[in-house]
Amino acid sequence: MATLSLHSHSFLLVLLPFILILRQNLAVAGGCQVPPVIFNFGDSNSDTGGLFAGLGYSIGLPNGRSFFQRSTGRLSDGRLVIDFLCQSLNTSLLNPYLDSLVGSKFQNGANFAIVGSSTLPRYVPFALNIQLMQFLHFKSRALELASTSDPLKEMMIGESGFRNALYMIDIGQNDIADSFSKGLSYSRVVKLIPNVISEIKSAIKILYDEGGRKFWVHNTGPLGCLPQKLSMVHSKGFDKHGCLATYNAAAKLFNEGLDHMCRDLRTELKEANIVYVDIYAIKYDLIANSNNYGFEKPLMACCGYGGPPYNYNVNITCGNGGSKSCDEGSRFISWDGIHYTETANAIVAMKVLSMQHSTPPTPFHFFCGG
Repeated sequence: MATLSLHSHSFLLVLLPFILILRQNLAVAGGCQVPPVIFNFGDSNSDTGGLFAGLGYSIGLPNGRSFFQRSTGRLSDGRLVIDFLCQSLNTSLLNPYLDSLVGSKFQNGANFAIVGSSTLPRYVPFALNIQLMQFLHFKSRALELASTSDPLKEMMIGESGFRNALYMIDIGQNDIADSFSKGLSYSRVVKLIPNVISEIKSAIKILYDEGGRKFWVHNTGPLGCLPQKLSMVHSKGFDKHGCLATYNAAAKLFNEGLDHMCRDLRTELKEANIVYVDIYAIKYDLIANSNNYGFEKPLMACCGYGGPPYNYNVNITCGNGGSKSCDEGSRFISWDGIHYTETANAIVAMKVLSMQHSTPPTPFHFFCGG
């Protein structure tokens, strides 16, 4: 892009379909008789401030600079995919379950996702199993309050709210990444995948037994395209777009297993609506066709240290002393070497809402309430 004005114009053209899809979802959502209730389980890809709220871990500017104009604990310059999905249903952005300062503002659900979370080991904070335990405690207390004369009960989620809620799951990336970081070979990493899938399957069945019937499951993205991995892994095994082939191959095997698991559960859990979303295909398309979306240097972080080709240094990460951020996040896919910019997240959300990558194809406003 030769000039800022040309880039801005092309960026608006890219986002125009998203704006139209968002408006369509808002129009339908506006007619919902019951505001949507959403419970999310996951890792940093959907953490809306849980790490910051729960552990007091400092996540400062420039995180949050483009939309919130302040840090909200999100690892991005702005909104995450889950934020755009919530906005498409005309509901408030999800508050972290661990945020005691939001009072009782959990009428539209809660977010249990925490940065760094994986499925295994099961009893390490904040593994998926721990997030489920937190949910069960949340549900128990909410229903207990709803059955009393406490004035707060009007602000709580009742039995029907939990039954009609949408349960979103976006986890597994760290299980694969951590296995590689421990020096395990590709074959050993692959052998661990069934155990990860089993944990996610168990979580869905527990939520189903608790009355949940609507599930939205994201697979994992192209791990081998993350600037962090590319800068730290001494490998020459790149694919044609410069991504680590073995890392992406492991991610794809995980996704195949997750897809199979969802298909099996649709048969086993007769009343469940389980939607599987191919986030990998969406994100890899951004890398492979970056010029079509107005992105420059698709494998380079906007915020970090070291400059081209990846701008990532494990000792000087985004927001820490010495790191620098690019002037325009809209030109980058990667925000900090691991997580996406708001612009990239907006496009991913647009693709999710299009239903082209969902099995079965389901409009997101199907989960609007009932």
